[in-house]
Amino acid sequence: MEDPDLETLLGTTTSTHDQVTSLLLGPNYNKNKQHKAEEEEEEESSSSSWDQLIIRAWRKGFSVVPISLYGGASPAAKNIRPDLMRLLLGVLGCPLAPIPLLLDDDCSSSSFLHRPDLHGIPIEASSAYYIIQQYLAATGCLKVEENSMKKKNMYAAGSLKMVCYETEIATRKSVKRVGNRIGDNGCFVLWQMSPGMWSIELVIAGGNKVVAGSNGKIVWRHTPWLGTHAAKGPRRPLRRIIQGLDPKSTANLFAKAQCLGEKRIGDEDCFVLKVASDRADVMERSEGAAEVIRHVLYGYFSQKSGLLIYLEDSHLTRVQTSAETNTTVVYWETTIGTSMGDYRDVDGVLISHQGRSVATLFRFGEASTMTNMKNSRTRMEEVWRIDDVMYNVPGLSVDYFIPPSDIFNAAHSP
Repeated sequence: MEDPDLETLLGTTTSTHDQVTSLLLGPNYNKNKQHKAEEEEEEESSSSSWDQLIIRAWRKGFSVVPISLYGGASPAAKNIRPDLMRLLLGVLGCPLAPIPLLLDDDCSSSSFLHRPDLHGIPIEASSAYYIIQQYLAATGCLKVEENSMKKKNMYAAGSLKMVCYETEIATRKSVKRVGNRIGDNGCFVLWQMSPGMWSIELVIAGGNKVVAGSNGKIVWRHTPWLGTHAAKGPRRPLRRIIQGLDPKSTANLFAKAQCLGEKRIGDEDCFVLKVASDRADVMERSEGAAEVIRHVLYGYFSQKSGLLIYLEDSHLTRVQTSAETNTTVVYWETTIGTSMGDYRDVDGVLISHQGRSVATLFRFGEASTMTNMKNSRTRMEEVWRIDDVMYNVPGLSVDYFIPPSDIFNAAHSP
C-alpha cells in the first residue's frame, strides 16, 4: 500500500497549536510537582537510564495489558492509548546521538577551514574528511565561517505526526499481530546555544508532552509519567538537531567517521559514513541489569548535492532478569532511520525542512524454556516539518538551559 504524503500525515489541528503557545516563550522547566505519587515515581525514575525507561514503557504497553485490548473492536482499546503515546515519545520524542560532540579545542570553527595533516591515516578516515568538507560547503557553513557570520544560537519550531503500527509477536509455532495503526499530531520548539546547550519541548494532541535539555554538562529529560531523570554516560547531542537542522553539529559528530563505501538511497547515490560509541562510553551508559552492547550511527551523503539525505542508528541493549529458579536474557534493538529533504536557505545555511523517521523496536533472546521463546517487533513512525528557524535570537542566554533543581543539585552534591 502506498504511503500517504507529508501533508496528509501532518495535517493541521488547531488544538495542538493552542497547546504549544506557551512553548514559544522560551525554556522554563523548574515547575512545581503536583501530586505526591508523581514525586515518588520521579524519585524512582531519576536513578534509571533512558534505555531502561524505554524498555519499561514497552513492557507496560504490550506485555502487561491483555492482548484482547488491541483488537480495535473493544471499547476498552482506548485505555491503552496513553501507553502507546508514551512509547512513541520515549523512542522518537528526544533520542540522543550515539557519541558526544568533540570539544571546541578538538573541532573548533576554524578547524573546518584548514586541511589537517592526512599523512599516514587510513583511507577510510581521509575519505570521510573530504565528504564532510563537501557537506559543509554544500550547506553554506564554510562560507558563513569565512565571512565571520557566526551563529551563536538557534530557535526552531515544527509540526509532526507520530504513528505506532501493529506489533508482531512471534513464537516457535505462530506469528501474531496485535494492535492497530494509531497516531496523533503534535508540534515542538527547539532552542540551541553553543557550546553543547539545547532544550526541546514536544507536545502531542491530548496533552502528552516530553521536555529535555542540556546545559553543556548534564543531559536530562522530563515526562509527566516518569518525572525527571539524567542521561548516563558522556553528554550527547539531541538526535533531532543533527537531522539536517544544524549542519555544523552534524559535521562535528562525523569528524572522526569512517567511510564504508557507497550505497543508493532512493534515487540518490550516497557515500556512507559510520561513527560508533566506544566500549568505555557504552559501559558508562549501562546500569544494573541493562547493558548497552553497541550504538552505531550511519550517515548517507548525496554524491550529487553533498547533502545529508538519510541517517540511521542502531542501539542494542542486553537485559538480564533473575528469578529463584531461572535466569532470562533478552536483547532489545532499536533502529531509527530518518530521511531528510526540502533543504532551504536560512541566513546562508541550508536547513532540511521536512523528513520522516521510522523506528523499529525488536525484542529477541532466550527464555526460561524453549517453548516460551518469544520475539516481538514494533514499528513506529514520525513525519516532521520545520515551520520556523531563526539564528542569533536576542536575549537568549545560558540561564535558559539550567536543568531542573533536583537534577542540578544531585549533580553538584558532594
